[in-house]
This record gives sequence, C-alpha cells and structure tokens, in this order.
Amino acid sequence: MEFASLEPMEGGWSGETFVADAGGERTVVRIYGGRRGPAAHEIDAAVLRLVRGLLPVPQVLEVRRASGEMPALLVTELLPGVRGDLLLPTLDDAGLRRAGQAVGRVAAALGGMPMLRRGIFADGELTVTPYELELPESLGEVGAAAEALLDEETRTCLVHSDLNPKNLLLDPDTLEVTGVLDWEFAHAGHPFTDLGNVLRFDREPAYVDAVLGVYAELRGTPPRRALELARSADLYALADLASRAGQNPVADRAALRLDAILATGDIHAVEGGFEAQA
Repeated sequence: MEFASLEPMEGGWSGETFVADAGGERTVVRIYGGRRGPAAHEIDAAVLRLVRGLLPVPQVLEVRRASGEMPALLVTELLPGVRGDLLLPTLDDAGLRRAGQAVGRVAAALGGMPMLRRGIFADGELTVTPYELELPESLGEVGAAAEALLDEETRTCLVHSDLNPKNLLLDPDTLEVTGVLDWEFAHAGHPFTDLGNVLRFDREPAYVDAVLGVYAELRGTPPRRALELARSADLYALADLASRAGQNPVADRAALRLDAILATGDIHAVEGGFEAQA
C-alpha cells in the first residue's frame, strides 16, 4: 500500500500515528520507531483482530515488518466519530447518561474477555509474559486496603489500559461508541482496571451513574462495589502517572488527584474536596 500523503493524527501524543490518503481512501498509519520493541506492530494487530466483532475497532488493512531503514507499519481503516474528550463537555445530563451507557458497555465487554494469566503481550501470538504489580509503599494504608480489595477478584481479562474519552470515538447524534482506539498498553490484567480508567477524571454524576448501571447489568457487580474496585485498580495508574508530574497535563492532574487521596485517606477524593460515593 502506497500513501499519497501523511498527516499527524489529531490528539495523538506518541507522534507515531498519521492519517493517510491511499488510492483515494483515508486510512490510519502507525509508524513504529522501536520504542515498544520489535513486535509492537504485530501485537497491536493481533489485539485488534482478537476484539473485532466484539468491540468497534478498526479493521487491520496491512501489517508491515521493519526492513532496513524502513520502520514497521500498521495500517487500519479510519473510523467515523468524534473523540469523547471533545464531545462529553458539550453534553447535558441526558446526553451524558446516553454516552455513559455506551462507554459502560465497552468497559463491561472488556471486563468479560477472559485471559488465562496476567502479564504483558510478548509477540503477535499474544503470548503472555507474567508481571507483578505493586503499589508504592508511600501509599500506606490506602494502598494496602486497595490491594486487599483487588485480591478478592482473582479473574483475569483483556485490559485496554488507556480507556479514556480521548481514545473513544462517539457518534455525535446517537452517542454510541464508534471506535475504541490506541491499544498500545493492552495486556492481560485485573477486570476493573479499565472501569477505573473510564471514571478517573470524568466524574459528572449522570455519566458515572450510567457507566456503573450498565456495568452492573452486564457484569453482575453492584455499582458501589464496582466503583470501589475501579478506583482501587486505578491507583496503580495514578501512582505511575504522578511519578511523571511536570511532563504533561495528565500526569500533573494525576499527581493532584493522588495527593488528595493520600491527604484524606479516601480513594474517591478529588482535588479541592471529597466526591460523594455512588
């Protein structure tokens, strides 16, 4: 496949993703510079093929290995829709409930995709390399309580691991999810990791209640327990992001959120005060 043009994809932070024109059709091209290892393009393609038909993900059109000075490429279709981080702030409560239900269905679907063991994907066969996650000792009792709660859920599932509105496309009219993008952090992990990511910063009550309501309906976990597990699982990501404060706005916000949690001892705390629990 030859490309007539390559334009950086709006919203992409890696600098590796482009919108291309190939034969009059617009596609998405990801160029792999080696940051994630030589198998990254094959892993991403395998994950997309695994979930296609279960979630709205782009069709894989071409996977090209690195050759000489040419980097590896992954070419996929360009999906329609508006990024969630641009759309959600424009919605009223009714719209937030509809969008929340759609996002809740995505999180619940991921939470129901079983994997045999936890770990990162090593190759295009999605071979799992085990890993051990531990919360920093600096989280003290908050971290210990979170780990104890998470240990009660022994199941493992496919985790997107960056399931936030920036990586979701929605139809602006129906508010259904039309695309789940950017799977570079996908792995086999805890079933409440993605729900925690979804509810990390987007906390409007209409949206949160809708996400949790659909999740409870599809996965059978009561909303309050699901929220406790989600916020506990998200502590790992918050701690990792907070360690990089000063590098980007998301890391800065995560550091403020984590400071509030540690100051109050409440995993639901937000900067400037408490948030009512569901």
